[in-house]
Amino acid sequence: MCSTDAVRWDNLRLDADEEGAGLADGALPLLPRGAVTRTFDTPAFRGMTFFEVQARSALNRVPAASQVPFSWTVNPYRGCSHACRYCFARKTHEYLDLDSGADFDAKVLVKVNVAQVLRRELAGRRWKGEHVALGTNTDPYQRVEGRYRLMRGVISALRDANNPFSILTKGVLIARDLDLLTDAADRTDVSTALSVGFVDETVWRGVEPGTPAPMRRLETVAALNEAGIRCGVLMAPILPGLTDSPAQLEETVAAAAAAGAAYLTPIVLHLRPGAREWWMAWLEREHPELVARYQALYAAGSYAPKGYQELIARQVRELADKHGIGRRATTRWRTGHERARLSRPQPAVEPAQLTLL
Repeated sequence: MCSTDAVRWDNLRLDADEEGAGLADGALPLLPRGAVTRTFDTPAFRGMTFFEVQARSALNRVPAASQVPFSWTVNPYRGCSHACRYCFARKTHEYLDLDSGADFDAKVLVKVNVAQVLRRELAGRRWKGEHVALGTNTDPYQRVEGRYRLMRGVISALRDANNPFSILTKGVLIARDLDLLTDAADRTDVSTALSVGFVDETVWRGVEPGTPAPMRRLETVAALNEAGIRCGVLMAPILPGLTDSPAQLEETVAAAAAAGAAYLTPIVLHLRPGAREWWMAWLEREHPELVARYQALYAAGSYAPKGYQELIARQVRELADKHGIGRRATTRWRTGHERARLSRPQPAVEPAQLTLL
């Protein structure tokens, strides 16, 4: 989705000599029109800058060449305080003359009017009520969502339009919106997934420093399922040499099963431009013994060799069967359509069709 993201933001850019450029020291070199620069004097946001912008559109069409099972997305934020070393979306910050490393983690664009624009677009005559995916670029439940609360407006708009949607997140803030999610799920198809690639806390602190702890995310998986909102686990990314040992894989699968995950989707780390450089720099600092292995694994491009991916997928599938993922009763899902679908046997491991956060 990077190509459409570049076009979408290009028509909002201000050159340096236009009105509004340089609203504050450290403002964007290419500032979205009408942006307001804001900082928050609290420890959670120290060193971060937020740029409140007026979005012209909320619904983003996925490129036809993409293999994901949806055609439309909504992304309330750009940049992410989760600061995941491997995040594929890092490259998109370069379209605003920001770097894909520290700037991506610390300079976040906030589409303050996203809910109003989305509501208007969903009511348009050309809109066909297609599935909308949330959280496929930067995380809609990153920390600052606790202040801006944009997702409540987004979910409300989708609910009122009876429009099917899904949410992928690493943020436990999604539990705050259980009231809206359950209400929406009584009207249309709603599905959720938490991204939990591993439960090793040492690795987590190193590679996902701004995210909630993995076990807190799994507690959220349990809460969503208990409320009748179908929730699975995107076991992503699986990190070669760091989280891919048989013991580590089993620990993660067992924890997902204990949380009642509806399904499990394993995805091996992929390293796109922007993310690749940031990841490899971190690896050289923290795990220099793995640099040669990564250079060999990703020599051909962004993805690990198919044989390695298939090996991991097979191991995870066997572990999911062993620990009973997907065997839980499915009569509690709130949406009638989902109940009918899920009354049939479901695979414990679903195909890797979602883009990794």
